[in-house]
Amino acid sequence: MNEHRTQRRLAAILAADVVGYSRLIEGDEEGTRARLRNLQAEIIEPKLAADGGRIVKTSGDGFLIEFASAVDAVRNALALQGALQRRNVDIPEDRRITFRIGINVGDVIVEGDDIHGDGVNVAARLEGLCEPGAVYVSGTVYDQTAGKLAAEFIDLGEQTVKNIAKPVRVYRAQEPNAPATPQGPATTPTPQADPNNDSNLPSIVVLPFANMSGDPEQEFFVDGLTEDILTELSRFHELLVISRTSSFTYKNKDIKVSDIARELDVRYVLEGSVRKAGNRVRVTVQLIEAEKDRHVWAERYDRQLEDIFDIQDELTSAIAAILPGRIEADRQERVKRKTPDNMAAYELVLAGKVLHHRSQREANDEAQKLLERAIALDPGYAHAHAWRACVLGQAWGYGWCEDRSATEQLIVKELETARSFDENDSDVHRVLAAVGLLFNDFDMAEQHQATALRLNPNDDLIVVQNGEVLTWVGRAEEGIKWIKKAMRLNPFHPPRFWGHLGRAHFTA
Repeated sequence: MNEHRTQRRLAAILAADVVGYSRLIEGDEEGTRARLRNLQAEIIEPKLAADGGRIVKTSGDGFLIEFASAVDAVRNALALQGALQRRNVDIPEDRRITFRIGINVGDVIVEGDDIHGDGVNVAARLEGLCEPGAVYVSGTVYDQTAGKLAAEFIDLGEQTVKNIAKPVRVYRAQEPNAPATPQGPATTPTPQADPNNDSNLPSIVVLPFANMSGDPEQEFFVDGLTEDILTELSRFHELLVISRTSSFTYKNKDIKVSDIARELDVRYVLEGSVRKAGNRVRVTVQLIEAEKDRHVWAERYDRQLEDIFDIQDELTSAIAAILPGRIEADRQERVKRKTPDNMAAYELVLAGKVLHHRSQREANDEAQKLLERAIALDPGYAHAHAWRACVLGQAWGYGWCEDRSATEQLIVKELETARSFDENDSDVHRVLAAVGLLFNDFDMAEQHQATALRLNPNDDLIVVQNGEVLTWVGRAEEGIKWIKKAMRLNPFHPPRFWGHLGRAHFTA
């Protein structure tokens, strides 16, 4: 008889992690640790006792908990998230403790009081995919709990997770009639599907809007606003949106819409104009079906400058609803940006982004100054911190910085700051993935790349980087497809895209 036979059992595993733990510790280490201890004593442990759960292990920022029943695990997770929501109501936002929770049922290996194996790994991967304040469960958990709990399950599709051979079906579990997510509008993870299966998607290019203000100084604002609208449209998974780089090659050029559509191989063209005067802004837009040169839709918005984000949301939802038979805009789950508190900061970021795209040292220096001013005006503006990191990354990449090591540290610091303010900024995760590649931290690169792709599946820089990450982790054949998709999104792509493609082919 083999006395050393591996012990296994079937278990429901709950993995929980504190959102923004590093930021909380940096701001108040002793207070954060004390609040976590209180949470464990006052909420977590009593609820575990009621539901038959056992804490397997704790880390500074999370828990691994075992249950005998999937029903008990989901009931416990929903109760815990509800209790945390209620507790956080009276706590300042920068001191709130929020969890992500992933749950899986599977075979686990038992070693003393510890457990491990794929059953545990899947739960941890689901927690990594999860939104702040939400509960994600595997298809196995759903099969064992649906109809047995007063809970709703939102199907998020199959997800490819690291070191697990087969895709995992993922559901978001929530209380009945709950908001889309506890922390804001829902976002649906994007599976690593075949990037070439987009031939039937409605395709669109957003041309640079015309500056009707009569003031050359407003050019930055108009170009930045165009880019923001393009970015919002890019969040729709059911659209194929041509990148900013390609669309802006037509700026100030007198070319027929039909010719542009033919060159870019798109069906729809969006063009418009912006007139900004003081605190008022007028945005006029028209959507054209290029092949028939037919105006599908037109609208004019006269608003206060502070309403610019509402204009963007109305515009993108209207376009998505109009494109035939593909998108139901009122049901599309999109990321809601965290808008700045200071409109001057917003305009500075727009100008900084436009300068960044020039890829010139002088423009980069000026962009850094503008973004520093934006952050000084609105220190909590996540997108400003993200774009400062991006501009610093450009300086690092081109060798425009005197101290490369110090610049690297500043890039990471800005990204951590941005992420602490807004987890849903795709630029934050795009640059974090690039930093992961730079530091040979491929787990970091894969995690943030997947999030960036989920948040903005039509950003050519995110898409091409997905191919690059896949190449580095030994999946070059898949990487080739993503790089080719990036070239489709950006027909006027930079030469380095060919470099990525050549490296992927060589590796494959």
